[in-house]
Amino acid sequence: MKKMKQILTLLFFIITVPVVFSQAADECNIKYNLFKGDYSAKKYGEAFDNWKWCMDNCPTLTVNIYKYGVKIAEHALEKATPLEKEAAIKLVERVYLQRLEHYPDDKARVLSDLASFKIEQGATEQEIFSWLEKSFKADPTDMSASNIYKYFDIILNTYRTTDPQRVFDTYDEVSEGVELKREEYSKKIDAINAKDSLSLTSKEKKSREIYQQILTNLTIVEAGLDAKLSEISTCENLIPLNKKYFEEFKGNAQWLRRAVSRMYNKECTDDPFYDTLVEAYVKADPSPQASLFYAGILLKNGETSKAMGYFKQAVEQEQDLYKKAGYQLKIAQILRLQGKLSEARSYCYQALDNAPTMGKAYLLVASMYASSANSCGDDVVSKRMVYVAALNKAQKARSVDPSISALANKYIANYKENLPSTKDLFVAGVASGSTHKIGCWINETVIVP
Repeated sequence: MKKMKQILTLLFFIITVPVVFSQAADECNIKYNLFKGDYSAKKYGEAFDNWKWCMDNCPTLTVNIYKYGVKIAEHALEKATPLEKEAAIKLVERVYLQRLEHYPDDKARVLSDLASFKIEQGATEQEIFSWLEKSFKADPTDMSASNIYKYFDIILNTYRTTDPQRVFDTYDEVSEGVELKREEYSKKIDAINAKDSLSLTSKEKKSREIYQQILTNLTIVEAGLDAKLSEISTCENLIPLNKKYFEEFKGNAQWLRRAVSRMYNKECTDDPFYDTLVEAYVKADPSPQASLFYAGILLKNGETSKAMGYFKQAVEQEQDLYKKAGYQLKIAQILRLQGKLSEARSYCYQALDNAPTMGKAYLLVASMYASSANSCGDDVVSKRMVYVAALNKAQKARSVDPSISALANKYIANYKENLPSTKDLFVAGVASGSTHKIGCWINETVIVP
């Protein structure tokens, strides 16, 4: 009889437990749909109770509990009385932390957003930094542009005198993260631009606007980072610092790549130690990028044919079109420094074939044209017409890459100031609207302004 009771009890649980779980699941779905409906209607106050119940009782039902929950909890914080404010702040924080517990895939972005919330609430710099550092270590490419800048700013202010190597390492990591984000969104824009403009959906147009704004924000961050670092990233500081750590890291490809890039970007390439770094880099990592820097040394030493072979090898080694374009632009910059302007322009156009929105390539061509004004003309008008060609390229840069508009506008303003005046054209007998052929290496026809 006792055994029969046990069997009946077991059967009762087997039958009833799924029913209980089913009822709980149904309640979760009902309350979720209720608060989701209120959320969609922007009735955040009405959504609160059902949302909170879901977060308490169905934490793994869907990540939307947390995506929507931030807005609902922040709305509650806005409406909170002074006595309720502390609890409301903790609730917002709980949304972020509970999401990380159950849905950790977007860890870096969630931590970055949490840091932004802490900044808004006036948290201490130490507390803000702790969240930013966790986000950065998880994935710097998933941080917001402003938080990338904030993180580096704290590092710079803390370690600029006591540990400059950490500052440079952080700058490199941040810059690499920014470049990865730039690559990601540039590819998305190129994919949209490759479609027939008349067939683009409103969603695609909106997405392109969002992506372009992200690129603009990244450009602002890059400029801010460079401005911050410029005080200590001088050749006078970089050369002894790199020499100090060279023996320790001469086999470390990442350290060498970063050290070489820093010295290249700061035009410290005339120092013999730069050649030492590059040679060590090529040995540690015979990569396309290492080949580029090594080719630059060969070019500097007059080994032009060998240098061009390394340039070609670097480009052929890379399969990703955006990275290939980046290498081609780097080659153009190196050739420009060596005075090989026609070859540099050719590489700029090759870069644009692979990455049509790489506005910096057009700006490089523009700057090379402008620098050739005196040598590509024999009178006032012909010299100043070179600036028309430069202006055209700068305007093209701005049109294909709105993210660099601020920089392009500086070029444009400069070139407009140097265009031939109405008086110049009248004296030379040149009609506005006519065509003008620019000679020498530029060899382009432009319209007289």
